[in-house]
Amino acid sequence: MKTSLKSFLNSQKEDYKLLFRNIPSLAITFFFLSVILANLFANKELVSYKYVALDCGFVFSWAMFLCMDVICKRYGGKASIKVSTVALLVNLAASGLFYLLSLTPGMWGEFYSTESLEVNRALNATFGGTWYIVLGSGLAFMVSSIVNAVINTLIGGRLISNNFIAFAIRSYASTIIAQFVDNMIFATVVSKVFFGWTWTQVFICSAIGAVCELLGEVLFSHIGYRVVCSWEKDKVGEQYLQKKNKIQSA
Repeated sequence: MKTSLKSFLNSQKEDYKLLFRNIPSLAITFFFLSVILANLFANKELVSYKYVALDCGFVFSWAMFLCMDVICKRYGGKASIKVSTVALLVNLAASGLFYLLSLTPGMWGEFYSTESLEVNRALNATFGGTWYIVLGSGLAFMVSSIVNAVINTLIGGRLISNNFIAFAIRSYASTIIAQFVDNMIFATVVSKVFFGWTWTQVFICSAIGAVCELLGEVLFSHIGYRVVCSWEKDKVGEQYLQKKNKIQSA
């Protein structure tokens, strides 16, 4: 039992190493950065009405899902989930570091412009984060990334064409459902419990948010498709894909 578990963990470790060696570093950096920034800017409202609520994290959240769709198209759903898992860990580590730095006694630069301790405390609170927001967003992101990968892979496996329309169908369908799941989980765990939202607000805000976030991906999906095409043309990730095909055919 111990041997089989150790063997499984070692195989997963090697798979992760090979996967991250085969995905271009710029794509990984962009993905991780969008996750961290979406979490950080979720602290600031962008739009806030009775049944419509968008935070500034929306500006980056579509980019997260476009990155997942691009990785899913080239490397498969499991690879997308694995990259998302590491992105979550990086985000939690960054949030922990932000929190520790917010405890330091020094002053923010804005304090010297306003000479207000309230401004300094507010900045510390913003970057330090709140535990239930960090955990709620982490849970929502992880579940939605799995939903996105599964739906994207299932739809992709049934499409014959390998053009932009096919990429758009699998990406848009998986994104709007996964974004709704992401918003719904966060609104249920955080907004309803801690901010007193009603179920009507939870559902409607989650749906409207998903549509708005999908529009962001629609605007830039051509870029994602071109990236995938360039990877396929240059045989990027071929080493990982060959290993993956060997395991599936064994």
